[in-house]
Amino acid sequence: MTTETIRVIIAEDEALIRLDLKEMLEEEGYLVVAEVGDGQQAVDRATELRPDLVILDIQMPVLDGLSAAELIASARIAPVIVLTAFSQRELVERARDAGAMAYLVKPFSKNDLVPAIEVARARFTEMAALDGEVRSLEDRLETRKIVEKAKGLLMTRQGMSEAEAFRWIQRTAMNQRTSMKALAQSILDSDEAAGPVADGAPEGTTA
Repeated sequence: MTTETIRVIIAEDEALIRLDLKEMLEEEGYLVVAEVGDGQQAVDRATELRPDLVILDIQMPVLDGLSAAELIASARIAPVIVLTAFSQRELVERARDAGAMAYLVKPFSKNDLVPAIEVARARFTEMAALDGEVRSLEDRLETRKIVEKAKGLLMTRQGMSEAEAFRWIQRTAMNQRTSMKALAQSILDSDEAAGPVADGAPEGTTA
């Protein structure tokens, strides 16, 4: 059960799936504040209600889920999870590019849903922290790519979780009075040079 009331909007054009999803969420302590059947309604309601999470089906009328995800994510309204019946890598990449923080392939269970929500909310928080460093969209995208790569290296070489790797980058950048982008780049550069992961990164560090 969640320890705080997380407000969720569901956008799914199939009524039975929408009902199942609502039941799963409510059983886990989430509050469903709106249910809609198309992408445009999802964007409108998200803008109006400012929820903590939006769950979008990819294939919907009026405005598809990817387009809706892009609009909601670009406005920094809430983290987005996309639902799809297809486990295609291209679609997953399109969803990520659109701003989705996580995705679920139908059919899914509560065991899939809750971790996806946690991942989506954690990544949304990371994005907000990164976006606070830079102003232009181009710089944001470049910063995210560099930090994602650096996180991957820390996860592989130091055995950190994704959240631990981000916290380490965030904390170390503050301590060194540099940006997360600059620190992440130094991690990548040091890896290419086969040197240490980064200045002050002890082996086996956990954040």
